Amino acid sequence: MTRTDVSDAPRLSDSPIKEQAVRYALLPLRIFLGVTFLYAGLDKLTDSAFLSAGGEGSIGDLMRGVRDTSAVPALVDLALKAPVGFAVCLAIGEILVGLAVLAGLLTRVAAVGGALISLSLWLTVSWAVTPYYYGNDLIYLVAWTPLILAGASYPSLDSLIRSRRSRRTA
Repeated sequence: MTRTDVSDAPRLSDSPIKEQAVRYALLPLRIFLGVTFLYAGLDKLTDSAFLSAGGEGSIGDLMRGVRDTSAVPALVDLALKAPVGFAVCLAIGEILVGLAVLAGLLTRVAAVGGALISLSLWLTVSWAVTPYYYGNDLIYLVAWTPLILAGASYPSLDSLIRSRRSRRTA
């Protein structure tokens, strides 16, 4: 019985399957975060109760309710100066981040935007949630990190733009 030299054996790192897996590894995360942020933004813009300075389910009441338990009350105070304007800006930001991440366009920039939205919501709205792992904003903040670091490989408009640029310079 002869021993096979390990260096002669095919390696998984050389396989086309692994290459494809690496190209698509962040796609499920992009789809989840993109759809979630797009939905969240559209939901805010279409909810007349939310887009009110006061009343049940309003952004104003939500902000007043979390002000004293937030990690950064100054952020809440800033939002309370124009609660409806803040809510509209938040919703538009979520929609833009969601669309950009789904399309894979300026993915790293969009991911930074998503992380900043998640960070601001964690420090304000869900800061007092205990235990901390019940609050969803913290996990969204962490979930943006791989897209900030790696961007979007394939399929994405970023990769299409990169390949066209490389063809022009070649």
